[in-house]
This record gives sequence, C-alpha cells and structure tokens, in this order.
Amino acid sequence: MTPNPEFERRLTFARAAANEAGRLILSYYQSAHLAVDRKRDSSPVTAADREAEQLIRGGIKREFPSDGILGEEFGETPGTSGFRWVLDPVDGTKSFIHGVPLFGTLIGLEYQQKCVVGVCHLPTLGETAWGGRGLGAWWQPAGGDVRPARVSQVENLKDSLFCFTTVQGFARIGRQDAFEALVAGTGLARGCGDCYGHMLVATGRAEIMVDPLMNVWDAVALVPIIEEAGGHFIDWNGAASANSGNGISVNALLREKVLAITKR
Repeated sequence: MTPNPEFERRLTFARAAANEAGRLILSYYQSAHLAVDRKRDSSPVTAADREAEQLIRGGIKREFPSDGILGEEFGETPGTSGFRWVLDPVDGTKSFIHGVPLFGTLIGLEYQQKCVVGVCHLPTLGETAWGGRGLGAWWQPAGGDVRPARVSQVENLKDSLFCFTTVQGFARIGRQDAFEALVAGTGLARGCGDCYGHMLVATGRAEIMVDPLMNVWDAVALVPIIEEAGGHFIDWNGAASANSGNGISVNALLREKVLAITKR
C-alpha cells in the first residue's frame, strides 16, 4: 500500500503532540494537591485530563483547522475535511489518580469513519507505540531506538499472556464466565489495564488484551497500531470496530481461540 502523505503528516504531528501532552500530565503525577472531580457518569477527571486535551486540541486547530475533533473531556467539534481526531488525554485516569504508572495518552485519527492513525504514549514509562494505515507500526521503548512493533507468534492459549483492566468490568456485563475461562485457558493472567495491555499485545509482550467496556476514544488510536503490527483489534463477536463498547487486541494466531470464549 502506498503511504498516504496526509496520514503521514498527521501521524508526525500526533507523536509530537502526545509527547508534549505527556510532559504536562507528568507535572501533575503523584501530586499531593491533585484535585479529583466527578463527571456526570461518576467517572473521575483531573486538571491533567482537561489541560492535556486542550493542549492537543489547540495544536490540531492550528495545524489542521478543517479536521473534526472528538475528545473525552470536551466533546465533539465537527470538521469538513473527512478527518476526525479522537482523543483520550489520560487513558486510565483511575490509575493516574492512584499513582499507578500504567496510564497513557491516546491520539487517534479517523478518515471517512475508518481508523487510520494512532499513537499511544505512556508518559511515566517513557514508551510510545504508533501506527498508520500503510505506514507500519512502531515502538520506542524508554531510552531505546525506534523498532518495528510486531505481535507475537504464540499459537497456544496455554502459552499466552492474557491482560485485562478490571475483573469488575466482566461482572458488569454479565460475562464473568468469559473472564474465568480466559484465566483458566491461558498461561498467565495479569491486570495490565487500559491502553497499556493493548500496547503489550502490539509489541509482542502479551498475546491477548480484553476490555469488556470501552468508549470510542479508548479504541480508535489502538486499531491502526494493532493492525499494522499484524494483530487484530476486534469486538467480542469478532467485528473489527472501535464503536462496539468493548474491545480485544489479540495476535493473529489466537484470534479464533479467544472468540470461541467471548462470542455469543
């Protein structure tokens, strides 16, 4: 596939914007004076969430004024170009509040309603993964060189690492059975929550990440990274969608085995 220069230009911007937002977020991390508010859905939000999204939005408006923007904290701004940015400035706010470093900044991009670019930056760990349709998937670990991001070639569930965000999420949707089957069927289960678990799959360090509850801003950035890394980002019934309210990142060899557990 010939790389689309507009995808490439926006991916370059998104990487820089994620790093800049990460520096802002770190200024609030583990602060004794961090105020936590509650949104209408009772989920937590902090100044780091709001200011990081405003920072990214400001950059988009300067560089790509005709692009639309959807963000977790400030809703939707329509555009006219066919591009829509989808932002989650602090994916894993609960982890952030508790001082757990497994949260990230997600910047995704849709073109004509298809996920085409994604960046996942982990500020405290100093890691970033990114990908774009026709541009490949890439990973820069802390202090390391940029390298291709590739899913693993593990083909047996018993040899796989299964990640999840919370056990309670499975119970909330009445699928504790799926969680228990995945724990029993895989080699190792770990609560590596939010975007971090998906990033582990994209870089071959885990095989399966299952989220029973996801918003679109949790998912759009992950789709191109996982797909360009050779894996699948799918919902619990196997559809390649960022809008299903749930999500699975999985390597290609285990896709059907995982769906045999989650699909109804």
